[in-house]
Amino acid sequence: MQNKTFFSSLLLLLTAALWGFSFVAQRSGMDYIGPYLFNGIRFALGSLSLVPLYLYFHKKSTKKISQVNTLKSGIILGFVLFVAASLQQIGMQYTTAANGGFITSLYVVIVPLILVLFGRKIPINVILGAILALIGLYFLSIQDQLQLSWGDTLVLWSALFWAIHVILIGKYTSPGTVILLSIIQFATTAILSLIVAFITEDIIISSIQQATLPIIYGGVFSVGIGYTLQALAQKKVNAETAAIILSFESAFAMLGGWLILSEPITTRSLFGASLMLGGIIISQIKKT
Repeated sequence: MQNKTFFSSLLLLLTAALWGFSFVAQRSGMDYIGPYLFNGIRFALGSLSLVPLYLYFHKKSTKKISQVNTLKSGIILGFVLFVAASLQQIGMQYTTAANGGFITSLYVVIVPLILVLFGRKIPINVILGAILALIGLYFLSIQDQLQLSWGDTLVLWSALFWAIHVILIGKYTSPGTVILLSIIQFATTAILSLIVAFITEDIIISSIQQATLPIIYGGVFSVGIGYTLQALAQKKVNAETAAIILSFESAFAMLGGWLILSEPITTRSLFGASLMLGGIIISQIKKT
């Protein structure tokens, strides 16, 4: 049993790496096409990549699910995901992969803070984690002008919508609907993104071809494979531990930005990133 848990933890760490390096793909893709077109194609690929997985488990499942309710829930989730992904993708044009990864990870802290509005009590470790993460955000993103850059601000807003998305997933997901719900929400995000892209962006086939690798990575590896590994791994690892491991996607985003995009890592940004990651981990530790 311990070996299975350890292996599942490694799968989650691999998932965090896939998600972290996706910030590099998002940055690279913006060199060729607009943010809405990039999201439209990658979420379409992500949705399609989950279809074989859904068909495989659907054949084995004996549970009946309400496809109408799942469709409605998927569309709602897809709309929120569209807002979150759009803000993040536009923001990634004006910030680094490292900043994007760490600021997005703040949704882990924002989720319990939002739940306070619905009467939840905030544990002391979440309060401490939020304070530590905010201090880290200051060192990571706020420079001499004492204000967040435009890109970091957009990504921070996206973190709020990622947090709302996480809360809604908990509300709408039920046994047997996870994969189908993901397919529908990714497809909804893709359709909305492509509609905006056709209205506001130039659609040039040659530019799409140049962005093929970032799109494939963002769609198939980050969304399709990443989601599959997470779903498989979390059968053997509790949610709190999984959240801590997955939060390391921000560290992989920084590593990827440094290795692939040659983004500089200053002592100040490294210190801020460490504080943010520490705050995220502290916020997820539960009393036993």
